[in-house]
Amino acid sequence: MTTANTQSPVLWFKDITLEDRPVVGGKGGSLGELCRAEIPVPYGFVITTSGFTAYLDELDNQHGIRARISALDPENVPVLNQVCEEIRELVATATPPQYLLDAILAAGRELGTETPVAVRSSATSEDSEEASFAGLQDTYLWQKGPDQLLEAVRKCWASLYNPESVAYRLRLKLPEDQLAMAVVVQTMVNSRCSGVMFTRSPTTGDKSVITIEGSWGLGSSIVSGEVTPDKFVVNKITSDINARDIAEKHIAHLPDDNGGIIEQEVSADQQKVSCLSDAEIKSLAATARQVEKHYGVPQDIEWAIDQDDRIMLLQSRPETVWAARDKAPVAKPTDKAFGHIFNVLGGKK
Repeated sequence: MTTANTQSPVLWFKDITLEDRPVVGGKGGSLGELCRAEIPVPYGFVITTSGFTAYLDELDNQHGIRARISALDPENVPVLNQVCEEIRELVATATPPQYLLDAILAAGRELGTETPVAVRSSATSEDSEEASFAGLQDTYLWQKGPDQLLEAVRKCWASLYNPESVAYRLRLKLPEDQLAMAVVVQTMVNSRCSGVMFTRSPTTGDKSVITIEGSWGLGSSIVSGEVTPDKFVVNKITSDINARDIAEKHIAHLPDDNGGIIEQEVSADQQKVSCLSDAEIKSLAATARQVEKHYGVPQDIEWAIDQDDRIMLLQSRPETVWAARDKAPVAKPTDKAFGHIFNVLGGKK
């Protein structure tokens, strides 16, 4: 049961919890939960699913978008790509209802019209235990002013119809008429360095360690694979740094004064230098423990450290890879007790 006004087109993080995921999506719900738990996050708001649904309903009445998607074969790639391209163009260029535009612009003014923001998609099935849409929808960084904000919001809505996303939910047989897109609008952090951390080893599944990855500038350089990040492994109990691997970081993503991000070469004297001090590594690990304790399950966390050395969390979601393996049965059920043992021993064919 949600705690927020499900009909409101805009909700602020402070008014959101995880219970509101049907309205604000996985990313929005997590940010609201972190905010309420007094874990530092850059402030912002969510354009709710009710806004998207009203927008899409008008387009659907004219163009049959939902039926076209539902009829697609995920294995017929050429047709899927063509239909998705047509639908994305419609969604990215149509005019939203006036009340929705007014609500978005009013919230943007409250953040500050010249305040750069990150505009991030937040699908309602995203970051759940059953399905993860992470990375299948779009994010637009360092957007400035009302025009860039509105354009990025519509592009986020349109990204729900990226071929990868459509094929993914078709294979999972997710009902198209129950899917909606919320959009997070969040004050940008002018990051000195940023990255991700896992409260469970992403390579071994070890729950006793925290793995931290980071690089200079914005975290988009890591997400895009353009930079190999520094890596640190921290003992969750003792806070000892058990391992460190300092990468050669040639580039950094930095904010563009005109909006968006630019790629810049890292100075030679910084390329092989750790982007984090030992004190920062331990502070990040302490924050990761706090987040995991709050949620009760291992987390995949995006973090940033700003120019004033303040740690901010940009997102936290349940770790899915090892969680899925934990749920997988060790052996198939048998009709008799100890049947699986005989199978292993070759006593039953």
